[in-house]
Amino acid sequence: MADWVQNLMDSMGYLGILLLMILENIFPPIPSELIMPSAGFAASRGDLSLPLVILVGTVGSVLGTLPLYYLGRAFGEEKLVKWADQYGKWLTLSGKDIRKADDWFDKHGTKAVLFGRLVPGIRSLLSLPAGMSEMPMAKFLIYSSIGSAVWASILAGAGYLLGENYDRVEQYVGPASKVILAVVVVAAIVWFVRRKKAQAQG
Repeated sequence: MADWVQNLMDSMGYLGILLLMILENIFPPIPSELIMPSAGFAASRGDLSLPLVILVGTVGSVLGTLPLYYLGRAFGEEKLVKWADQYGKWLTLSGKDIRKADDWFDKHGTKAVLFGRLVPGIRSLLSLPAGMSEMPMAKFLIYSSIGSAVWASILAGAGYLLGENYDRVEQYVGPASKVILAVVVVAAIVWFVRRKKAQAQG
């Protein structure tokens, strides 16, 4: 993966960074914690400009959020509520639960989008509930851009400072993203089991 990322950037430069960061948001197995440090390393060699690396990485990251955002908009809260009421029993999920989650996102969605862009493992997934809760596009883009710019700056800056050892960023952040994703999955399982028990007792 590292060699492929590096070769793509060597051959396509900024366009390669843009494409990789778009793909990273759609296909999480392509990690930003490998792409941006590698681009930062290229900047440290003088092949690219660090400010432009960060700018292009941010733009690519924001563009990559749009497919899931529009998928959420297309699916919509009402369709999901109807689906949950019809088929959500086996997940102990109801339309009421969907509306509660949507209300929460209406209140805290901007913070979730902003800070979620800094959390490996879930940063790509937040676009879906943002679209489903019909967060205004302008607001979504603003907060996604701020969070993405901070994330791109941290990763590219680390790659710039580490030089040839830029891959250490992915070595540390990669496992962290797996742990965060595992925590989210475990939390979902615990919620599922508790709901099943509550329904059985009720």
